[in-house]
Amino acid sequence: MTKQELFENIKHKQSFLCVGLDTDISKIPVHLLNEEDPIFEFNKQIVDATKEYCVAYKHNMALYETQGAKGWTSLEKTIKYINENYKDVFTIADAKRGDIGNTSSMYAKAFLENLNFDSITVAPYMGEDSVMPFLEFKNKWVILLALTSNKGAHDFQTTMINAEMEDQNYLYQEVIDKSRKWGTSENMMYVIGATRAEMLTDVRTIISDHFLLVPGVGAQGGSLEEVAKFGMNKECGLLVNSSRGIIYAGVGEDFADKAREEAQKLQLEMKQLLEIYL
Repeated sequence: MTKQELFENIKHKQSFLCVGLDTDISKIPVHLLNEEDPIFEFNKQIVDATKEYCVAYKHNMALYETQGAKGWTSLEKTIKYINENYKDVFTIADAKRGDIGNTSSMYAKAFLENLNFDSITVAPYMGEDSVMPFLEFKNKWVILLALTSNKGAHDFQTTMINAEMEDQNYLYQEVIDKSRKWGTSENMMYVIGATRAEMLTDVRTIISDHFLLVPGVGAQGGSLEEVAKFGMNKECGLLVNSSRGIIYAGVGEDFADKAREEAQKLQLEMKQLLEIYL
C-alpha cells in the first residue's frame, strides 16, 4: 500500500484507527473454543465488525507463535481473509525483527512476501544493514521502533548522548535522525508511544512527513487528543493502535458487537480531531 492510498482511506473513513489483533486464546469468548480454529474465528468476527471504523490491523506475532503451528495457521488465514475481503486496510506484522542482513532478508520475505503484510515492525539496534533488507519490497513498509510506551523504555531510549556537547540528543532522537536516511516517508514509519505524547513535538522536528504508529491509547492510558495535537501533520501522519480496549470489550456471544461499539467511539473522536488539525 502506498502512502497516498493510506491517506485517502483515512480521509474516506475519517479515522486513523489501527485495531490490534493481539489475540490471546485464553481471553476469547468460551463459545468460540468449539470452533475448528477459535483464533481465526475470533479475528474474522472482530474484523467484520470493525472494518468500517479502522484503517489498519496490527497482528502481535507472539500471540500466534505461542500456539505453535496452529497459531501460524490462524495467522495465515487471518491475513489472507483481510487481504481478500478488505483490500483498503493497511496490515502490520508486529514482529519486532532485526538481525544480521541475511537473516533480516529471510524475515522480510516471510512477512512481506509470503504472508503479504503491508508492513513489519523492526528493531534498529543492530543498525542499517539489519534494516535495509526490509526496505527492498515495493509498496511495503518498515515501522521502526523509536520511542516505546513500556516502563523499560527509559533504560536506553531516553538516555542523553553527547551530554557534554552542544548537539546533545536523546538516544531515540539519534535513532530517528540516522534511520531517516535509510528510507523515506513513503516506506518508513516509526513507533512512538502515546504515553509520551508531548515528545511527539520533538519527533516532528526530525521527521515532519513520516507516519507514526502510536500504541498506548486506551488500556495503557495514552491521550488520543494529545497525540493528535502534538503528532498530526498535513497528511494525518498517525496510526493510533488500540488492542485490548476493542477486541476484549465483550466476553459473551455479542463480543463482536461490543468491539464495534468501542471502535466506533474512537472513530468519532478521530473524526473530530481530523476536522480540527487536518
